[in-house]
Amino acid sequence: MSDVVSSQHRSGFVSIVGRPNAGKSTLINRLVGRKIAITSSRPQTTRRVIRGIVTRPDAQLILVDTPGYHRPRTLLGERLNDQVREAWSSVDAIAFCMPADQPLGPGDRFIAREVTGLGRTPVVAVITKSDAVGPAILAERLAGVGALAEEEGITWDSVIPVSSASGANLEVLLDALIALLPEGPVLYPDGEVSDEPIEIAVAELIREAALEGVQDELPHSIAVVVEEMGAREGRPADRPLTDVYAHLFVERESQKSIVIGKGGARLKQVGSRARAGIEALVGTPVYLDLQVKVAKDWQRDPKKLRRLGF
Repeated sequence: MSDVVSSQHRSGFVSIVGRPNAGKSTLINRLVGRKIAITSSRPQTTRRVIRGIVTRPDAQLILVDTPGYHRPRTLLGERLNDQVREAWSSVDAIAFCMPADQPLGPGDRFIAREVTGLGRTPVVAVITKSDAVGPAILAERLAGVGALAEEEGITWDSVIPVSSASGANLEVLLDALIALLPEGPVLYPDGEVSDEPIEIAVAELIREAALEGVQDELPHSIAVVVEEMGAREGRPADRPLTDVYAHLFVERESQKSIVIGKGGARLKQVGSRARAGIEALVGTPVYLDLQVKVAKDWQRDPKKLRRLGF
């Protein structure tokens, strides 16, 4: 790759931030053009910092998807917030997501105060889910975003309502974010959309499948670790098979029963949903072995958090 940089080419990092369930992961998937972050209606679905790469002839934009910033109630929550703050401190700009279908609240003000501590880092206010409300509500949200900036001493670089569902204003948002990047070279090879290890991506697809239809208290208790993964030996070249052995962890025996379901029916559904996503990711048929295990109160146990990758 040439080190010569066109005077027009820009590259850099933008952190996508917001409170839980603000539509950050859905937005980053749409901007990148491929699913790199799992999504769910459950708040605090994202648990890792994920980088999505948008490459254009004039720029390379690395979007940093972060867990929802929140007031933590567990050691896991504290560590997720640490990830977010670290990501914020090392980017060229911030896209602060606030959903149009919910009024601004304490969580938005909490994040706004944290963002003001970053000094000169430019901040774009992104009103997500703009297709979910009518013009009157959207106008009310825009006015609220202006009032929030005044209250907290923020100067928005721009305020852009977008819809990940319809694609409205996504190109406008990309142009605005790229304009905030410094001049620089291509940082990742053309065609690469994420730098996330494949095992982590597979574990996240399994967790996404497990989140469907579970009880309210269960989502935060689910963690997934891929123990082993690789091409099965001895398969003909035209019939490859990828083996995936993974453990799905919960905090209590009662939760284990919920995840497995009567006669194993629910776990089978989880496996089927996850397998489809994994096969699309790796490009081969997949054999998925999924075991459910109990790691008591893992969200509050430093040793267990380390074992689970946090």
